[in-house]
Amino acid sequence: MITSEKKQVTIKGLQSSETDTGSSAVQVGIMTERIKELTGHLKTNKHDFMARRGLLQLVGKRKKLLKYIADKDSQSYLDLIKKLGIRR
Repeated sequence: MITSEKKQVTIKGLQSSETDTGSSAVQVGIMTERIKELTGHLKTNKHDFMARRGLLQLVGKRKKLLKYIADKDSQSYLDLIKKLGIRR
């Protein structure tokens, strides 16, 4: 599970205003951090199939949010994936 300090750092880096904690970009950033942690967990625990299922669900949710951002504003989508280091 992602720590609250790590989550706050991610929110600070992606928020568009001072009170922005739930925009699509922030949600994608938090999901990306969780995906990184789950990927590391699965490298050591290869037979944890419930974690693998959760990872796949999380990747699907992030993909849908990224598609929404790309449809809404393509330039902000490109900036976001560059900032987070996500492949297109």
